[in-house]
Amino acid sequence: MARLLPICSSSKGNSVFVGDSRSGVLVDAGCSFKALRDGLNLGGIPFDAVKLIVVTHEHSDHIKALMQITKNTELPIYASKGTMNEMLRCGHILDNGNLHDCSELSSAPTDIEINWFHTPHDSAESVGYTFSWSEHKIACCTDLGYVTKEVKDNIIGSDTVYIEANYEPYLLRTNPKYPTFLKERIASHTGHLSNNDSADFCAELVKSGARNIILGHLSQENNTPSDALKAVSQKLLSNGMKTNIDYTLNVAPVMNTGKYIIV
Repeated sequence: MARLLPICSSSKGNSVFVGDSRSGVLVDAGCSFKALRDGLNLGGIPFDAVKLIVVTHEHSDHIKALMQITKNTELPIYASKGTMNEMLRCGHILDNGNLHDCSELSSAPTDIEINWFHTPHDSAESVGYTFSWSEHKIACCTDLGYVTKEVKDNIIGSDTVYIEANYEPYLLRTNPKYPTFLKERIASHTGHLSNNDSADFCAELVKSGARNIILGHLSQENNTPSDALKAVSQKLLSNGMKTNIDYTLNVAPVMNTGKYIIV
């Protein structure tokens, strides 16, 4: 049975596995190579079940382990052309012959149908992904300043959605550690989704048939799991949707504890 397994999730490291104990896809590799292997094992997934990696963008909290992966494995890695060029230019990854443009995902070594779409983020060419097989569709979408029509068109209709809820506006606004320019960058249209932004989109997702919502990429400085859950659950309740009846709602842990979502 397929599962969605968040391995790490925060502004410091992000990685999600989609698949089962025999075969699946890793979305980003933003923690150490050891942490990736350990996180997979906690969820009952051996590392050799990973058949390919898809990358959302080149920021370090999404590609930290890629250098070691390209040094030690022959796993195919897919990314947008802009992301791939930027990773190579900055020396974040070895060009070992296994790097591919995500436009080539139709020929990837997996039975899962993978599609990609652009997301508005301050990077070379940020993207999100959907994964489809039999009657299931999973969407993974983080690092976007707002929900564009392209994002909606690709995610709406998914039964399981891993979606960003990066910051609580009050906590960001009053954070004494963050300079004004950084606060403005996070809250901009090329930054991140707030809890309220995520809540609004989650209401649309559940109305369109989403059964499982996982909130990811929470900032450890400007958010808390309870704040994110409260914002989303209250928004959905105001739309007549009840937790554990109409949908399930979870927050991805900073580091995997073995918990996963069955799909």
